[in-house]
Amino acid sequence: MNRKIKVYGDSISGNCYKIKLLCSELGIDYDWQELDILAGAARTPEFLAMSPNGKVPLLELADGRYLAESNAILSYLGEGSRLAGTDRFERATVLQWMFFEQYSHEPYIATSRFIVRYLGNPPERRADLEQKKAPGNRALEVMDRQLLKTPFLTGDSFTLADIALFAYTHVAEEGGFTLDDWRGIGTWLARIMSRPNYKPMYS
Repeated sequence: MNRKIKVYGDSISGNCYKIKLLCSELGIDYDWQELDILAGAARTPEFLAMSPNGKVPLLELADGRYLAESNAILSYLGEGSRLAGTDRFERATVLQWMFFEQYSHEPYIATSRFIVRYLGNPPERRADLEQKKAPGNRALEVMDRQLLKTPFLTGDSFTLADIALFAYTHVAEEGGFTLDDWRGIGTWLARIMSRPNYKPMYS
């Protein structure tokens, strides 16, 4: 009997939500293992044996191998599909935006949301939040400039780049960012949410 892939994750994590979005888009069947990361479920000896960095999401393949890092998992599951890009340049552009997400977007927008949503916005982290505002808004500005020109980040087609950046952008307000000023982003968010196989984070 063929085993399904298994995803270890936290349902309100944007990084984990990326995997759910992709699997819904491509009709990939999987088992989900919920982990309470605040309770240390990703730091147990058993989990660290599978994922030494102790973070979610973690993909367990049918053959028993493991793959960590959300964008690596997106690349693995999306390989060969239209979402990975249809030619060499588009594939590289998809990766360009995915690297942007990890380096210029997530450290500010996702981390701000973590401080507010997971940690309860403690007073001792308010300075951290304030420091993340300017670089986080710069990342949104970069996205907005592109999305005022094209329907999706790499052009006319929905790709892994859109999944990677949608996950935390659409809940950026939970971290204190305002999306009302970004017309291109607003239209893009609505466009993704209207896709037939769209899966909401809170569902």
